[in-house]
Amino acid sequence: MFSSPSADASVSDSTHTIYLALELSRRSWLVALHAPDAAKIELHRLPAGDGQAVLDLLARIRTRVERRTGVSPHVSCCYEAGRDGFWLHRLLEAHGVSSHVMDPSSLQVDRRARRAKTDRLDAQALLRALMAWSRGEPKVCSMVRPPSPDEEDARRPSRERATLLQERIRLVNRIKGLCATQGIDDYEPLRPDRRSRLAQLITGDGRPLPPRLSAEIARQLDWLELVLRHLAEVETRRDADAAAARAASSSKLGTLLHLRGIGSEIATVLAKEVFYRCFASRRHVAAYAGLTPSPFASGRRSREQGITKAGNARARKALIELAWLWLRNQPDSALAVWFRSRVGSATGRVRRIAIVALARKLLILLWRYVETGALPADVAVKP
Repeated sequence: MFSSPSADASVSDSTHTIYLALELSRRSWLVALHAPDAAKIELHRLPAGDGQAVLDLLARIRTRVERRTGVSPHVSCCYEAGRDGFWLHRLLEAHGVSSHVMDPSSLQVDRRARRAKTDRLDAQALLRALMAWSRGEPKVCSMVRPPSPDEEDARRPSRERATLLQERIRLVNRIKGLCATQGIDDYEPLRPDRRSRLAQLITGDGRPLPPRLSAEIARQLDWLELVLRHLAEVETRRDADAAAARAASSSKLGTLLHLRGIGSEIATVLAKEVFYRCFASRRHVAAYAGLTPSPFASGRRSREQGITKAGNARARKALIELAWLWLRNQPDSALAVWFRSRVGSATGRVRRIAIVALARKLLILLWRYVETGALPADVAVKP
């Protein structure tokens, strides 16, 4: 999930390294900088979104350090993952800068009830974390592994589909809410006859639907039909890509689609959100999906707090859904037998906790399957 300090050999010599931390915001960027020729941390305010300004600043600092020390310095830079994405990271890497994207939730913060928070303090905290991480302290923070442009673009269809589904739910609830104010509870906006039904609606007190309200609902239906059309286009393209991948059987997407119970949507999410990258062990795989436990043990107190939920939320949601489907479509598999032996006839919270454990085991099984091709004999495949 994250890179390690040993992977950054270019910053091993801190006496010849310029450390740079960027606090990004929509109005401006604040740069905290530590150079070998200065004892204090420098602060520079730059226009937001101006990558060239960052490069120009680095060029000036490099020239100054070379003039004063006679050594050409390395440059190590970091910023927090967020709304600005990874374009800045790619720009810096293309110009010879060792760039890192930091997981903001991994940074330690002051736990006092009231703590000062400014861009200056945040930038300096980022800089200190970067310098400590470069010295070989892996626990001080976590670095995100930025995807390549192609890997990032491959995620778009499944993420767009999730956004369209949310918009569809919002519009349907809005239309039903408008009808409910008139005592109408049986109107279904997703039915094919929604337009003809709209003209026939009668309020709870026996009146036709008011004309302005009818026009508003019609406009909401226009919006809903546009969302439905876009959703159909995305799903058609997804199914075509999945069919081609399954026929080729050379990609991880096609490999997943050979298993019974895994459809094109879940296979696409897992292939593009999780299995596009390499993991060192099963613990790293589970951590990436946020399915690792988070125990609390202090003195005589010891309890489980559930899973961390610190990883990829889209992948975690797909795995929970797949775990339920696995029980239905793979009833004779070892995982399904394990689940039934642990849960028995229990329902409610016990069953929901067990399904999360099953999702974690299932993720590890699928990871080993797509990496090695080894599949347990008790797992059924599609004909």
